Amino acid sequence: MAAHFDTATDLLGAARAAFSTRDWADSYDAFVAAGEQGPLSTDDLDAMSLAAWRVGNVREAVRISELVFGQLARTDPAAAAMKAVELGLAWLTRGDVNIGQSWMNQARRLLAGSPEGAAQGYLAYLDAATATMNQDPQLLAQRVRELSGMSGRLDLPPLTALGLAAAGLHAMLDERISDAYELIDEAMVAALANQVPVEWAGDIYGIVLYHCHRLADLPRMRAWTESMDRWCGIAGSIAYGGVCEVHRLQLLAAGDDYQRLEERLADASRRLEDVNTRAAAEGYYQLGEVCRRRGDVDAALAAFAKTRLLGADPQPGAALLRCHLGDKVGARGELRRSLAAESGLGRMRLLRAAVDVALAQDSLDEAERYSRELEAGARARPTPGFRAWAAHTQGAVSVRRGDYAGALGALRAAVRDYGIQQSRYETAQVYDWISQAHKGLGDTAAAADASATAEAIYRQLGADALTAYGQP
Repeated sequence: MAAHFDTATDLLGAARAAFSTRDWADSYDAFVAAGEQGPLSTDDLDAMSLAAWRVGNVREAVRISELVFGQLARTDPAAAAMKAVELGLAWLTRGDVNIGQSWMNQARRLLAGSPEGAAQGYLAYLDAATATMNQDPQLLAQRVRELSGMSGRLDLPPLTALGLAAAGLHAMLDERISDAYELIDEAMVAALANQVPVEWAGDIYGIVLYHCHRLADLPRMRAWTESMDRWCGIAGSIAYGGVCEVHRLQLLAAGDDYQRLEERLADASRRLEDVNTRAAAEGYYQLGEVCRRRGDVDAALAAFAKTRLLGADPQPGAALLRCHLGDKVGARGELRRSLAAESGLGRMRLLRAAVDVALAQDSLDEAERYSRELEAGARARPTPGFRAWAAHTQGAVSVRRGDYAGALGALRAAVRDYGIQQSRYETAQVYDWISQAHKGLGDTAAAADASATAEAIYRQLGADALTAYGQP
């Protein structure tokens, strides 16, 4: 018995020592071995759960956290409430909103009548995050006000950072883009300074990068992805390192070799399926886009199917693929259904594809209507990507209308903004349209130069050098 006790003691000592030095893999392995010798204390289980999360074993981390909650619920209701909040975050991150909200409600019950503390602040942030997912600006504004008040009264740096992040998300939904950037920049400074617990800092980064991608502001996204990469190095989190990798690959997909990216995207997305379903879905969607642009139809279909399976709409890529396969009517129907389900910011990425598909069907009035909506959206949200998309579609419609001189001005503006984005595939598409405009003006030499530029970019990317959608 003595030898058995000594072995367990040694293992626990090693696990705790490794945990204190952030050697997450050794800590987790030692806790597992110690647990095989006998039951672990609540504190040791809690540490083991955190170590499991940091090494990317998220399913096991959640299972152990639920055991910790069960023990705390019998002995320490306040600590159990905070653990329920953490489990709410874990399940929301994994993509199960129903289970996440069930844990949030459990925390609410435990906190009822308790003095205001950190747990209420973290819970208010989760409410803000779910309100953002559900595009509920009224609830989001209410939670932002609550967080602001609590952070002032409690003077806790994590709550201050979470409040700033929530306020930034509210500003994004409210289309106050400059305000949103300022608030989020301030929140990220606190995260990078290690003032926010890892799981919560990771959530800030993940949500912010997702919305930054939706805003088509790749320069800002690059800066924040680099910040997240530095933070991941400090935090030592494999799970969030995977999220960062997906966002890094999204950026590379704007202008890197597609064949080289395909395997990396598939691997990163697969590893995130049980960690962060939103990021995994983004990865699979980007994989589908890369495969579509390379002309690999089967691989693109499979990637878009995985995107759907993870709860995301694989549009507009799936509709553009269908258009490429000759089903223009089906592509138009898919985009119309997706557009009907979106408003404001959510429509922007769909509108550019809707213009392409309408032009492919020679529906010039419909294409122009979508293009004008995109232009209005870009004026309200003047990010480089939105400006480029608006100019791109305006130029394409003008070419098809026969206004070749007018088209060239818009298309050259698109090239400039795509250059800021480093979006090379879209730049090649624009050069295809520039070639058509020069042909219409009778300048065959300029048309040939523009066409050669487009072909060179497609070749460098490893893309299928097909005529851009909507061109004759």
